[in-house]
Amino acid sequence: MVRTESAISVRFFKYHALGNDYLVLDAAGVVGELTPPRIRLICDRHYGVGADGILLGPLETAEGDFGLRFFNPDGSEFEKSGNGLRIFSRYLWDKGAVQAEPFTVMTPGGKVVCRVHQGGRRVTVDMGRVSFHSSQIPVHGPPREVIDEPVEVEGQELRFCAATVGNPHCVVLRDRVSGEEARIWGPSIENDPRFPNRTNVQFMKVIDRSRVQIEIWERGVGYTLASGSSSCAAAAVAHRLGLCDAQVAVEMPGGAIDISIAGDWSIRMTGAVTKVCEGRISDEMFSR
Repeated sequence: MVRTESAISVRFFKYHALGNDYLVLDAAGVVGELTPPRIRLICDRHYGVGADGILLGPLETAEGDFGLRFFNPDGSEFEKSGNGLRIFSRYLWDKGAVQAEPFTVMTPGGKVVCRVHQGGRRVTVDMGRVSFHSSQIPVHGPPREVIDEPVEVEGQELRFCAATVGNPHCVVLRDRVSGEEARIWGPSIENDPRFPNRTNVQFMKVIDRSRVQIEIWERGVGYTLASGSSSCAAAAVAHRLGLCDAQVAVEMPGGAIDISIAGDWSIRMTGAVTKVCEGRISDEMFSR
């Protein structure tokens, strides 16, 4: 339980997953209210600790071994993060709270199963089933699978597929991808009115039957070096379109994540995690 007081005092544990960095805040040690302005300040890379987001946990839950909440650097809360789940799993491993056996984490985007390998340096997460259906993602319009639809951005028509693995994704198929395109087109697609909860955006190039390359614009974050849930969505779309097999390596600027897609569209993700540092946030930071 997060206790509400006038100040905030908390230890942080910083990890990155292929360059996508999060701060883990142990919910039992947080004193004070974790408000959106404070989240924005903590994540600020000039005035705060700096991060792509905050993981608050472990939380008590009757639906899994551990509960977890996710916060973007803009202060908004979101449903699920593949990289965040791998980082949280490594944090639990470092604390001695988990061993090699699988364990479950309950998120606002559903329950997942996690396994830690190689002394915490690689983590596998069973992310649940992907869906392409508009009612589940969600996407406005008639009930349908959102496959190969047009979206106009900056006067140019692009083709996209939408998917959810507990959070919304828009995958745009391209002959080539670049970080520049992601930065130019990503904000418009993220906030397109057809996505009532906004959306994460992946620009995807299919390399061969077992590899795709993506550039990512993440909802509430911006341009991102890597994303676990984005990798799941991109691999699933490539497989759904018949362009890739069920085992897909998703290559990003920060590195690669291995995705396995089962016959029922359940997604398994495996990728690296690195510990960066730990410390205590000073109350002085919030006095500016």
